[in-house]
Amino acid sequence: MVYDIAADVVVAFHLLFIIFVIAGGLLLFVKRWVAWFHLPAVVWAVMIEWKGWICPLTPLENYLRYKAQGSGYEGGFIGHYLLPIVYPAGLTQEIQYFLGALVIVVNLLFYGGYTVFSLRKK
Repeated sequence: MVYDIAADVVVAFHLLFIIFVIAGGLLLFVKRWVAWFHLPAVVWAVMIEWKGWICPLTPLENYLRYKAQGSGYEGGFIGHYLLPIVYPAGLTQEIQYFLGALVIVVNLLFYGGYTVFSLRKK
């Protein structure tokens, strides 16, 4: 039971990390220092997408599920949890490159908007 709960906490943290990567740039409007954590998270997520790396949270969750005598899963977190829901079948490397680029573009818009907002505020 403890391992199941721990695995669920890892999944919840993983989801929060993904949300932070995508929309964390909005937190700049609240606290500017968030960028020190957000920008490395964006780089990490894009590299996972572009290079096919496995996030360390994935094997951790698999280990916890195994210890709970459940079954872990093969592959990455996105492929197991989000791919069937969010993305159509047939995710290709080109689509993964696009998704990584989309994360960059969205965050450039957030950071650019913050910069413009900050300059107008002065």
